[in-house]
Amino acid sequence: MHHLFLLLLFHLAIFSHMADANVFTAPAQLDASACPVLYFGELYSTVYVNITDGKIAVCFKAPFSPGTMNDCVLTPQLGAESGVWYARSLKAGPQSPFHQALPQLTGSSTCEFALLLGNTTHPQSITFSFRQFETQSAVELYFMTQSMVPLPALLEVDGIQVIERNDPDFYVDLSGCRHEGVLYYPDTGVCDSEGNSIFCNDNAALSTGPCGPKKSCQHGGRCTLEASCTLTGSTLIDLADGVTSVPDCCAYTLLSDADVQVLAFFQERRRKDVSFLDRVILRLDGPGVDIHLGQGGRVEVNNTKLSLDAPLHLHGVELSKDQTGVTVKMKLSNHNMSVFFDGYTAQIYLTGPGGGTLQGLCSNSSRPLSEMRLTEHSMASCEMQHSEPADDTINCTTVTEHCSLLKEAPFSSCHGYTDPEPFVTACTNTLCYYPDVDGLRCQFLEAYARACSLHSNVTLEDWRSKAGCSSPQAFCQDTFCSSHEFCGDDLRGGTSCLCRAIFASRYRSMDTLGEPTVCGQNSASVSLVGCLLEEKLIDYSILHLVDQNCTGHMDEESHMVTFSFDRDNTCGTVVTGNNSQIIYKNTIMTSAKSQGEVIHRHNQVAIDFSCFYGQPNVKTMSFRIKDSSVIQQIVSGTWNYTLFMKAYTDADRTQPIESSTGIQLKQMVWVELETDGLDDKVITVVTDSCWATNQPSPNGNVRYNLIINGCPNPRDQTVQVVANGLGTSNYFSFSMFQFQGSAGDLYLHCKLNLCVKDKNKTCAPSCNHGKRRRRSARSKYEDEEGVFITMAWTN
Repeated sequence: MHHLFLLLLFHLAIFSHMADANVFTAPAQLDASACPVLYFGELYSTVYVNITDGKIAVCFKAPFSPGTMNDCVLTPQLGAESGVWYARSLKAGPQSPFHQALPQLTGSSTCEFALLLGNTTHPQSITFSFRQFETQSAVELYFMTQSMVPLPALLEVDGIQVIERNDPDFYVDLSGCRHEGVLYYPDTGVCDSEGNSIFCNDNAALSTGPCGPKKSCQHGGRCTLEASCTLTGSTLIDLADGVTSVPDCCAYTLLSDADVQVLAFFQERRRKDVSFLDRVILRLDGPGVDIHLGQGGRVEVNNTKLSLDAPLHLHGVELSKDQTGVTVKMKLSNHNMSVFFDGYTAQIYLTGPGGGTLQGLCSNSSRPLSEMRLTEHSMASCEMQHSEPADDTINCTTVTEHCSLLKEAPFSSCHGYTDPEPFVTACTNTLCYYPDVDGLRCQFLEAYARACSLHSNVTLEDWRSKAGCSSPQAFCQDTFCSSHEFCGDDLRGGTSCLCRAIFASRYRSMDTLGEPTVCGQNSASVSLVGCLLEEKLIDYSILHLVDQNCTGHMDEESHMVTFSFDRDNTCGTVVTGNNSQIIYKNTIMTSAKSQGEVIHRHNQVAIDFSCFYGQPNVKTMSFRIKDSSVIQQIVSGTWNYTLFMKAYTDADRTQPIESSTGIQLKQMVWVELETDGLDDKVITVVTDSCWATNQPSPNGNVRYNLIINGCPNPRDQTVQVVANGLGTSNYFSFSMFQFQGSAGDLYLHCKLNLCVKDKNKTCAPSCNHGKRRRRSARSKYEDEEGVFITMAWTN
């Protein structure tokens, strides 16, 4: 008891010793103009205190009277009838007890109105402390009693109880808004009958009136942004209905927020001078994830394909797919966003309170395109402008009439929600220059109908029958084309993957259906472009090589069709030779006519391709003796093979002549000529001639022959030639010599020929040292038409 009495005196002393403190006895009317009380949206400069029915009533409109529309705080009397009050300035920052008890308070308080009612006879009291925090306000109620038990407190607005508390010490948030006598708590409101918003925000600031452009009053009185951006063909209709056209094949930012970017990639289709939206990427910077939306409903996350048989949630994103296209939903910092893509049209729909900064073409399409272009994601020279002759089959007047259907019923029921003019512009801008194929006739009307459905509940009845459009099925859904293709109407009356104009131009200019032949090690392949075959109505599955069992393989991603043969499976390859080349030739053709068949219904195809070996030139070896082995990689045509020339001091060719090896006159030397990379089933190597000179050039004036026409020089009995023309290597030996009057280096040169094996002839020279037989011996391994070319080997 004594402790409570002292505490009460202490509180009274604090109040009474303040310069602006005032003593009062209830009933009292107190002047709060130095720190007005903000009570649920109403500001009061007068406070009424009276006691009635055993309750202390602190009111703001008038003294308390039961049943009246007053704003009051009611507490038990605790026997007190008098007390102290003040209104003073203070600084209460974000760490004050008020902020700690009520975290929703955001501002700082600059003043306080407080009053204390106490009774020294019975040491108990109640303290009221009212503070204003800019547009917010709060009160602390502190009860001092003998038992410190909780006591009830009631807060009324216009005579209606709004809050009841039962604690010895507590804080109450008094924030709110008043409009036409109605109380709205923070973050609440209503929409009036005309669609205007009446809304009390989180900080208890009231706003009333229309929501403004692209916003509507939603449940709870919130003004919510409701805007869409449509990109169809090469035309973009931004959030404010501005229209721009993308003239190139680059990548652009459609929309970017703090951690999300929506990117659009453009490519050509049938004409090089008209671009179309090709794919969309959502880049989530937080998790570092790219969501790719492609043609045909293809969805990839960081290059991993997804199957969307059911909605999928990952990285805070919802992905779903139906017969009309793919939809991605996610939350931005100040908006909810959905992105729809059907392979040809993208629509971004934003809802939410708005605010924040959005960038990209959808936000402001009037900015220069160069500022939005993503150079790092675009193809080289993507901004290049192409020109093509006008399509004289297009009647722009007829096109304009068709596009203007958007201005008529039933589309007119949407005009109050979505302006049709930008979509009419998009439609005519495309179809006056580009043929009306690949679903384009209905694409722009479909885009408008969908935009209308995003902003309203309007159902457009029978617009498809009036416009001659089929059911809302995404064009080419589940048809996946490669990057150099697009899905469009084909000549068979269906849809398939067709070549893009820029990609196909280099093939069409050369009148070819594919890439040049690729010649590997004893193998060859040729790749035809699948979409070029489609243009010619060629079914790749009926094509084959000379051997009908050798058919083409189509790559699932690139749609390139590859035919090949190698040494183990020649596929009917024919080998021929001439003076400069040995040629391997095959043909891609359609199936041979079946017995009794007199007609066919497919194009006849005969595409020749070949690889060749080039004949070697003279090979030179120097006996300066620094390098005794000469290896050089030779590229002849497209097939590679390697020729070796090595020298040894023993007949078994195990002791190579090194740079330090001394060679004596009359010492026997063995020289091996070897190849690597030739097809030994078909080809042999013939050493045609070898000779020595006293200088590096094989055409020196001083020359000594060791091998002539594949045979040893008959005037040099030390020369022996082994295995010549029997395989892909041979060797010969001779006794070391020196030119008369010369002490310099000795250079050895050899000329080799490639020979095609033939059961009717031999490639091995028939050596007879008689002069009369030398020419006839040569003809046994040299084709009458000439089967040799030369290759330079120089040491």
